[in-house]
Amino acid sequence: MRVLLVEDDDRVAEALTPALARRGLAVRRLAAGAGVLDLVGEVDVILLDLGLPDVDGIVLCRQIRAASGEVAVIVVSARGEVDDRILGLRAGADDYLVKPYDVDELVARVHAVRRRRADRGPGPTGSAELAGVRVDFDRHEVTVDGVPVSLSRKEFQVFAQIVAARGAVCEREQILAEVWGRAGAAENRSLDVHVATLRTKLGRPSLIETVRGVGYRLSGQPGGLD
Repeated sequence: MRVLLVEDDDRVAEALTPALARRGLAVRRLAAGAGVLDLVGEVDVILLDLGLPDVDGIVLCRQIRAASGEVAVIVVSARGEVDDRILGLRAGADDYLVKPYDVDELVARVHAVRRRRADRGPGPTGSAELAGVRVDFDRHEVTVDGVPVSLSRKEFQVFAQIVAARGAVCEREQILAEVWGRAGAAENRSLDVHVATLRTKLGRPSLIETVRGVGYRLSGQPGGLD
Protein backbone atom coordinates (compact mmCIF):
# COMPACT_ATOMS: atom_id res chain seq x y z
CA MET A 1 0.00 0.00 0.00
CA ARG A 2 1.31 3.45 -0.92
CA VAL A 3 1.31 6.01 1.89
CA LEU A 4 2.13 9.70 1.79
CA LEU A 5 3.29 11.06 5.14
CA VAL A 6 2.81 14.83 5.42
CA GLU A 7 4.76 15.70 8.58
CA ASP A 8 6.96 18.71 9.27
CA ASP A 9 8.67 17.24 12.36
CA ASP A 10 11.83 15.51 11.16
CA ARG A 11 12.15 13.42 14.32
CA VAL A 12 8.63 12.07 13.98
CA ALA A 13 9.09 11.35 10.27
CA GLU A 14 12.48 9.68 10.74
CA ALA A 15 11.03 7.33 13.35
CA LEU A 16 7.72 6.66 11.64
CA THR A 17 8.87 6.08 8.05
CA PRO A 18 11.00 2.96 8.73
CA ALA A 19 8.42 1.67 11.23
CA LEU A 20 5.73 1.79 8.54
CA ALA A 21 8.08 0.28 5.95
CA ARG A 22 8.75 -2.69 8.26
CA ARG A 23 5.00 -3.27 8.32
CA GLY A 24 4.80 -3.49 4.54
CA LEU A 25 3.83 0.07 3.61
CA ALA A 26 5.59 2.05 0.89
CA VAL A 27 6.09 5.51 2.38
CA ARG A 28 6.84 8.88 0.81
CA ARG A 29 7.25 11.93 3.00
CA LEU A 30 6.69 15.64 2.53
CA ALA A 31 7.62 18.16 5.22
CA ALA A 32 5.07 20.75 4.07
CA GLY A 33 1.82 21.06 2.20
CA ALA A 34 3.49 22.09 -1.04
CA GLY A 35 3.44 19.23 -3.50
CA VAL A 36 0.77 17.17 -1.74
CA LEU A 37 -1.92 17.79 -4.35
CA ASP A 38 0.50 16.71 -7.08
CA LEU A 39 0.82 13.28 -5.44
CA VAL A 40 -2.82 12.62 -4.58
CA GLY A 41 -3.30 10.30 -7.53
CA GLU A 42 -0.14 8.32 -6.79
CA VAL A 43 -0.92 7.12 -3.25
CA ASP A 44 -3.61 5.14 -1.44
CA VAL A 45 -3.51 6.84 1.96
CA ILE A 46 -2.36 10.26 3.17
CA LEU A 47 -1.26 10.66 6.78
CA LEU A 48 -1.79 14.37 7.36
CA ASP A 49 -0.39 16.44 10.20
CA LEU A 50 -2.35 19.65 10.74
CA GLY A 51 0.52 21.84 11.99
CA LEU A 52 2.26 22.44 8.69
CA PRO A 53 4.58 25.42 8.06
CA ASP A 54 3.05 26.64 4.81
CA VAL A 55 -0.68 25.84 4.90
CA ASP A 56 -3.41 25.15 7.41
CA GLY A 57 -3.89 21.40 7.61
CA ILE A 58 -7.69 21.66 7.57
CA VAL A 59 -7.57 23.74 4.39
CA LEU A 60 -5.22 21.22 2.80
CA CYS A 61 -7.50 18.36 3.81
CA ARG A 62 -10.39 20.04 2.01
CA GLN A 63 -8.21 20.55 -1.05
CA ILE A 64 -7.16 16.89 -1.05
CA ARG A 65 -10.76 15.76 -0.83
CA ALA A 66 -11.82 18.13 -3.61
CA ALA A 67 -9.04 16.74 -5.78
CA SER A 68 -9.85 13.08 -5.12
CA GLY A 69 -12.69 11.09 -3.67
CA GLU A 70 -10.63 7.91 -3.76
CA VAL A 71 -7.55 8.59 -1.64
CA ALA A 72 -7.99 7.89 2.07
CA VAL A 73 -6.98 10.64 4.50
CA ILE A 74 -6.06 10.07 8.13
CA VAL A 75 -5.34 13.17 10.18
CA VAL A 76 -2.50 12.51 12.63
CA SER A 77 -2.29 15.48 14.96
CA ALA A 78 -1.52 16.60 18.49
CA ARG A 79 -4.77 18.58 18.42
CA GLY A 80 -7.03 16.28 20.38
CA GLU A 81 -10.05 18.38 21.30
CA VAL A 82 -13.47 17.23 20.10
CA ASP A 83 -13.89 20.37 18.00
CA ASP A 84 -10.57 19.71 16.27
CA ARG A 85 -11.61 16.15 15.42
CA ILE A 86 -14.94 17.37 14.08
CA LEU A 87 -13.19 19.96 11.90
CA GLY A 88 -10.90 17.29 10.48
CA LEU A 89 -13.72 14.89 9.73
CA ARG A 90 -15.88 17.63 8.22
CA ALA A 91 -12.96 18.64 6.02
CA GLY A 92 -13.04 15.18 4.46
CA ALA A 93 -10.74 13.05 6.61
CA ASP A 94 -11.65 9.37 6.88
CA ASP A 95 -10.16 9.06 10.35
CA TYR A 96 -8.46 11.15 13.03
CA LEU A 97 -5.69 9.88 15.32
CA VAL A 98 -4.30 11.96 18.17
CA LYS A 99 -0.58 12.05 18.96
CA PRO A 100 1.07 10.29 20.68
CA TYR A 101 -0.20 7.03 19.24
CA ASP A 102 0.88 3.41 18.83
CA VAL A 103 2.33 2.61 15.40
CA ASP A 104 0.44 -0.67 15.20
CA GLU A 105 -2.82 1.18 15.84
CA LEU A 106 -1.96 3.62 13.06
CA VAL A 107 -1.25 0.75 10.65
CA ALA A 108 -4.53 -0.93 11.65
CA ARG A 109 -6.40 2.29 10.89
CA VAL A 110 -4.63 2.64 7.53
CA HIS A 111 -5.82 -0.82 6.51
CA ALA A 112 -9.29 -0.18 7.95
CA VAL A 113 -9.93 2.99 5.96
CA ARG A 114 -8.76 1.33 2.76
CA ARG A 115 -10.93 -1.70 3.47
CA ARG A 116 -13.97 0.49 4.12
CA ARG A 117 -13.46 2.31 0.85
CA ALA A 118 -13.06 -0.96 -1.05
CA ASP A 119 -16.18 -2.42 0.56
CA ARG A 120 -18.45 0.50 -0.29
CA GLY A 121 -20.83 -0.43 -3.03
CA PRO A 122 -21.99 1.98 -5.71
CA GLY A 123 -24.24 4.76 -4.50
CA PRO A 124 -27.60 5.77 -5.97
CA THR A 125 -27.69 6.88 -9.60
CA GLY A 126 -29.97 9.07 -11.65
CA SER A 127 -31.78 11.96 -9.98
CA ALA A 128 -34.61 12.77 -7.62
CA GLU A 129 -36.73 15.86 -7.00
CA LEU A 130 -38.90 17.00 -4.12
CA ALA A 131 -40.31 20.42 -3.19
CA GLY A 132 -38.18 22.15 -5.80
CA VAL A 133 -35.00 20.42 -4.58
CA ARG A 134 -33.34 18.32 -7.25
CA VAL A 135 -30.50 15.89 -6.55
CA ASP A 136 -28.33 14.61 -9.38
CA PHE A 137 -26.56 11.59 -7.91
CA ASP A 138 -24.28 11.07 -10.89
CA ARG A 139 -23.02 14.65 -11.06
CA HIS A 140 -23.05 15.20 -7.29
CA GLU A 141 -25.13 18.33 -7.76
CA VAL A 142 -28.07 19.80 -5.90
CA THR A 143 -30.30 22.64 -7.11
CA VAL A 144 -33.15 24.46 -5.37
CA ASP A 145 -35.71 25.95 -7.75
CA GLY A 146 -33.08 25.59 -10.47
CA VAL A 147 -30.35 27.41 -8.54
CA PRO A 148 -27.21 25.37 -7.72
CA VAL A 149 -26.47 24.87 -4.02
CA SER A 150 -22.87 24.40 -2.94
CA LEU A 151 -22.53 21.40 -0.62
CA SER A 152 -19.44 19.85 0.87
CA ARG A 153 -18.66 16.23 -0.01
CA LYS A 154 -20.05 14.92 3.27
CA GLU A 155 -23.11 17.17 3.12
CA PHE A 156 -23.93 15.76 -0.31
CA GLN A 157 -23.33 12.17 0.83
CA VAL A 158 -25.60 12.59 3.85
CA PHE A 159 -28.37 14.21 1.80
CA ALA A 160 -28.03 11.64 -0.99
CA GLN A 161 -28.55 8.78 1.46
CA ILE A 162 -31.63 10.40 2.99
CA VAL A 163 -33.12 11.15 -0.44
CA ALA A 164 -32.34 7.66 -1.79
CA ALA A 165 -34.32 6.16 1.12
CA ARG A 166 -37.48 7.54 -0.58
CA GLY A 167 -39.14 8.71 2.62
CA ALA A 168 -38.13 5.70 4.71
CA VAL A 169 -36.08 6.34 7.82
CA CYS A 170 -32.35 6.48 7.10
CA GLU A 171 -30.75 5.25 10.32
CA ARG A 172 -27.94 7.22 11.93
CA GLU A 173 -25.73 4.14 12.09
CA GLN A 174 -26.10 3.61 8.36
CA ILE A 175 -25.22 7.21 7.52
CA LEU A 176 -22.24 7.22 9.86
CA ALA A 177 -20.93 3.92 8.48
CA GLU A 178 -21.21 5.04 4.87
CA VAL A 179 -20.01 8.65 5.23
CA TRP A 180 -17.65 8.63 8.21
CA GLY A 181 -16.77 4.95 8.44
CA ARG A 182 -17.28 4.95 12.21
CA ALA A 183 -19.86 5.97 14.79
CA GLY A 184 -18.06 7.66 17.67
CA ALA A 185 -19.26 10.64 19.68
CA ALA A 186 -17.44 13.11 17.43
CA GLU A 187 -18.94 11.59 14.29
CA ASN A 188 -22.46 11.62 15.78
CA ARG A 189 -22.10 15.28 16.65
CA SER A 190 -20.71 16.03 13.22
CA LEU A 191 -23.71 14.33 11.58
CA ASP A 192 -26.09 16.59 13.51
CA VAL A 193 -24.11 19.64 12.38
CA HIS A 194 -24.20 18.47 8.75
CA VAL A 195 -27.98 17.98 8.84
CA ALA A 196 -28.50 21.42 10.39
CA THR A 197 -26.29 22.95 7.70
CA LEU A 198 -28.23 21.12 4.97
CA ARG A 199 -31.53 22.50 6.23
CA THR A 200 -30.12 26.01 6.10
CA LYS A 201 -28.45 25.71 2.70
CA LEU A 202 -31.49 24.11 1.08
CA GLY A 203 -33.83 26.73 2.55
CA ARG A 204 -36.24 23.94 3.45
CA PRO A 205 -35.98 23.49 7.24
CA SER A 206 -38.80 20.94 7.34
CA LEU A 207 -37.60 18.85 4.38
CA ILE A 208 -35.40 16.61 6.53
CA GLU A 209 -37.25 15.23 9.54
CA THR A 210 -35.51 13.96 12.66
CA VAL A 211 -36.79 10.60 13.90
CA ARG A 212 -35.62 10.81 17.48
CA GLY A 213 -33.26 8.02 18.48
CA VAL A 214 -33.36 6.46 15.01
CA GLY A 215 -32.26 8.75 12.20
CA TYR A 216 -33.63 11.03 9.48
CA ARG A 217 -36.19 10.91 6.68
CA LEU A 218 -37.68 13.21 4.07
CA SER A 219 -40.92 14.96 4.93
CA GLY A 220 -42.39 13.50 1.73
CA GLN A 221 -41.28 11.06 -0.94
CA PRO A 222 -39.20 12.39 -3.84
CA GLY A 223 -40.83 12.81 -7.19
CA GLY A 224 -38.96 9.82 -8.55
CA LEU A 225 -35.53 8.40 -9.07
CA ASP A 226 -34.81 8.71 -12.78
